[in-house]
Amino acid sequence: MATDIHSSRGHGLGKKSSDGPDGPKGPDGRGPGGSWRDAPPLLRKLLLENGALSGLAVLVIALAVMSPDFLGTQNLLNVGVQAAVTAILAFGVTFVVVAGGIDLSVGSVAALSAIMLGWTSTKEGLPVWLSVLLAVGTGVACGLVSGGLIAYGKLPPFIATLAMLSVGRGLSLVLSDGTPIALPASVATVGETLGGWFPVPVLVLVVMGGLTALVLARTYSGRAMYAIGGNEEAARLSGIRVRRQKLVIYALSGAFAAVAGIVLASRLASAQPQAATGYELDAIAAVVIGGASLSGGVGKASGTLVGALILAILRNGLNLLEVSIFWQQVVIGAVIALAVLLDTLRRRA
Repeated sequence: MATDIHSSRGHGLGKKSSDGPDGPKGPDGRGPGGSWRDAPPLLRKLLLENGALSGLAVLVIALAVMSPDFLGTQNLLNVGVQAAVTAILAFGVTFVVVAGGIDLSVGSVAALSAIMLGWTSTKEGLPVWLSVLLAVGTGVACGLVSGGLIAYGKLPPFIATLAMLSVGRGLSLVLSDGTPIALPASVATVGETLGGWFPVPVLVLVVMGGLTALVLARTYSGRAMYAIGGNEEAARLSGIRVRRQKLVIYALSGAFAAVAGIVLASRLASAQPQAATGYELDAIAAVVIGGASLSGGVGKASGTLVGALILAILRNGLNLLEVSIFWQQVVIGAVIALAVLLDTLRRRA
């Protein structure tokens, strides 16, 4: 009897063996030689789930070592101001990307909204508060048109928003006759500082970031965005009105673009029809660098903020190091490609 018991244990019948085809495993199933999985859990979580934040920390440390002026208070505030417009645009794009879409029109919508603000307040003499509402309404209207073409016209998001990019830029030129429009002094103060040191654009950035996090985490539309991005057909079968939610998603993107346009115009003290050209690419890059997936279902406001800060800090640091503007484009493109590659490896892991 004792022999039988011993024999059964020897064949692994009495206790499940942790050995695998590649040799014996440790108590947690890892190889005896260890691997990246043997790193402390907190470090693993930081590297795998917050890769963008880790990259931001490394970038800040590297620039602080290479340029003594980088960590100066004034320079850091300048970084915040430089990141504000891109981040606000990117917050709006986050809604779209989480839902599995894309919005190429946000730069043009920002410019059109700013032109609407300047045109109605300066040339038409409307009260500033009404002009601001009309500017935001312009952004919402553009988003609704794009969303309608996608949801009801069945156009691919790329084509619908590419068309809106052209329409928005064209209307900006038509309304302004191709020339900048001066803004009222009360609007220009948005580009100034509070207490003589804290930039108002950074305050707007914080407010819009908080609003984005709130929408994504605490509202029905936010949950619907993740569901649609994860599996649109499953979302439809579960009772989500997908077409209506797409209208909401693109309207939000347009509204955020309008706010970004107002902030940008206030910094320039004028609404310019060619403003924010190419900003849509920076916004999408910030969302992707922040960990969102272009296939949908993944993304958050904090990641987008980190992505926007990485772009702003990278540009600022390269300027401090007197790197050519041409090489800056090369470096930024390489960083975007690397961020997507690392994100792909992280998801596989």
